[in-house]
Amino acid sequence: MYLHLGGDFLIKKDKVVAIIDLETVTEGKINEKFLANIKKNKTVNYVSEPGKEKTLVITSNEYYFSPISSTTLFKRSFSNLEGE
Repeated sequence: MYLHLGGDFLIKKDKVVAIIDLETVTEGKINEKFLANIKKNKTVNYVSEPGKEKTLVITSNEYYFSPISSTTLFKRSFSNLEGE
């Protein structure tokens, strides 16, 4: 199954490594360095325009900044599991 991150972005649920709330993660210096490193050195996909992101979704090979809350994405990631 797939997880809708907003806009036209769908990713396979089995590729999701982490769903991170950006408001919480920016409270620590190490986390801020981690985010700065991702933005500087990695392939980052912005689901919406930069500055409106709420959640960082890490997959096995890419990073996504989504405007959808981490709680909503987390709930979506577990929906329809019985039917898979």
